[in-house]
Amino acid sequence: MLLQFKIHKRWPMQKLQDESKSQTEGNMSNKLTSAEIGKLWITYMGNSMARCVLRYFLQNVDDANIRDVLNEALQLADRFTRTVDNIFTQEGHPVPIGYTEEDVNLEAPRLYADEFYLHYLKYTSKAGISIYGIAVPLMSRPDVREFFTDCLVSTIKLINDVNDLLDAKGLLVKPPYIPVPDRIDFVKKQRYLDGFFGDVRPLQSLEITHIYDNIQNNATSCAVLVGFCQAAEREQVRNYFKRGKEIALKQYDILSRLLHKDDLPTHPLLNHLVTDSTVSPFSDKIMLTHKMDMFAMRVRTYGNALAFSARHDVAATFARFIVEVGNYVEDGANTMIDLGWMEQPPQAADRNALAKG
Repeated sequence: MLLQFKIHKRWPMQKLQDESKSQTEGNMSNKLTSAEIGKLWITYMGNSMARCVLRYFLQNVDDANIRDVLNEALQLADRFTRTVDNIFTQEGHPVPIGYTEEDVNLEAPRLYADEFYLHYLKYTSKAGISIYGIAVPLMSRPDVREFFTDCLVSTIKLINDVNDLLDAKGLLVKPPYIPVPDRIDFVKKQRYLDGFFGDVRPLQSLEITHIYDNIQNNATSCAVLVGFCQAAEREQVRNYFKRGKEIALKQYDILSRLLHKDDLPTHPLLNHLVTDSTVSPFSDKIMLTHKMDMFAMRVRTYGNALAFSARHDVAATFARFIVEVGNYVEDGANTMIDLGWMEQPPQAADRNALAKG
């Protein structure tokens, strides 16, 4: 056994490197994987949308510091879309259409106050961090992995800059404070998990974290939807936004009550940061896709919250929200399909259709 161990220990690293190199030079191994194609595709779609939104925001901003952080975000969106375009072009892969100048009206009057832009950037950056963070360990090609690492690091810097600016302007609403425990303790009874009846324990720190995060998301989402309701041109799309606003507000209220039961503060609504303009700065297509995407991300944040919720009532609340939001996203997808707006992601070969000739 000792001899065998020594043989493995002396395995030449150069041989491993040479084998790795020969694999990447093969016909198949250096092609983009399904994970790489999927994450590159969604990154292009999301950032082409961001370019439209941020360019409009920059036409309607007065605060110089907020203008700077909006410019930072726009430069990231430009860089990310260019990189994906280059990778797809080099691989002979079709570049998505995404969203273009036709989807934004830069001459439209202001729809949101300057302060809202910071909350919006925080809201969308969290979604980007989730997408890029999941992508990094799934990427096989070094260049693609390096790209998504850059996306992740750059987006983390952006959200830090946003938080610093919110704090400097006295606009940063912090999660609730709780007492510092005076000792380490262990759970002794199963009633720690109870939440519907009897002696229900206070919320623990991880439950508070995810409740507050989703309150914050719903507060920002509700403000986005207030503006979209005013600006949408098609009644069908406008009604979809009204329903989304009702869902966001209802879920905001339910989660806020969970905090209030333990005398903890919540995040305020941001609807007052929407102007009374009814001139649409964006196409119905981009607004509908935007809210579908952000509600789809809500499924993930609710799933994370569910995983960290030990109390049965809290877990049941997030499980119910996932179903409600999932149904809303599906209805939005049906509307997108009906209107011919849903760009199809790359998919696996349909072997049954191929077999039929």
